[in-house]
Amino acid sequence: MTEATFTNKIRIIPRDKANWQKALSEVITDPRELFELLDLDPSLLEAAYRAIKLFPLRVPRGFVSRIEKANPSDPLLRQILPLEEEFVKAKDFSDDPLQEANTNFIPGLLHKYHGRLLIVLTGSCAIHCRYCFRRYFPYEENNTGKLGFEKILAYIKADTSIKEVILSGGDPLNVSDKQLAHVVTMLATIPHLKRLRFHSRLPIVLPERITNDLVNIFVSSRLTPIMVVHANHANEIDSTVATAIEKMRSKNILVLNQTVLLKGVNDDVDSLVALSEKLFSVDILPYYLHLLDKVNGTTHFALSDKKAKQLYYELQLKLSGFLVPRLVREIAGQPAKTLIL
Repeated sequence: MTEATFTNKIRIIPRDKANWQKALSEVITDPRELFELLDLDPSLLEAAYRAIKLFPLRVPRGFVSRIEKANPSDPLLRQILPLEEEFVKAKDFSDDPLQEANTNFIPGLLHKYHGRLLIVLTGSCAIHCRYCFRRYFPYEENNTGKLGFEKILAYIKADTSIKEVILSGGDPLNVSDKQLAHVVTMLATIPHLKRLRFHSRLPIVLPERITNDLVNIFVSSRLTPIMVVHANHANEIDSTVATAIEKMRSKNILVLNQTVLLKGVNDDVDSLVALSEKLFSVDILPYYLHLLDKVNGTTHFALSDKKAKQLYYELQLKLSGFLVPRLVREIAGQPAKTLIL
């Protein structure tokens, strides 16, 4: 979005940037409020209320402030707006497209790949992205608690091939500093672990969460911390995001970005180029460009492989190699992400 269009964006009263819990508690969950804030067509409201029965609406006000008013095609709005299209069924879409149930050996643990595993630290997120591949994940069955976490630790200790743990969810930064510090401390006691990866959307959608105290937790142990954020469009990255990233980079935390290729959001080469350039300008390295995981309710975001490959070819022509994320698809049962080109 150009500087000239900034006047069309809604104004939201600034919040105490240190009080992330307050910002988290004030996320928008009612479609009517979202529609009123953004001057959206009220004829779409009835469908939005039906769609949130499939997957609730949840979006931070700071993220909404980056959306252009009265523009139903805004690329940020597209990611969070409940639509009638979510009821469309397709034969190759399912509730569990990655068959994660087959790798969910212990509640709260997913072990897909050699040398690393993922802990579902929480089922809650600050934002509900409408393309979320875990929108039907059984979070209630994966609520670990103290005893469950001890079982996860025992599992990791028993497998010395595991060098890296990924904290995910939900969003791992939705939990308290106290809980996160405990998790980091306990994982650091396992001798064969080397790295701790955080997969989080919060540095982008709720940058208030990245406090100095939190960053100190990231670097408090012998484990090498890596932050993998998730942005799909350059308009998601503003000065508040840049400040959050700078706090982590000042402690030498590597920050990578994962993007999902989404129809109507970033399915043109100019958007992808602008995203990579914007990411690098705030010291985030483009990492993965994912093809859509085919979860039910997301057919309207899907692109053909042919279109994805063409976009990627054009992206390679316009960017330096280090700014080009790897185009990948996750295929259930495969030992790693599958490179498309």
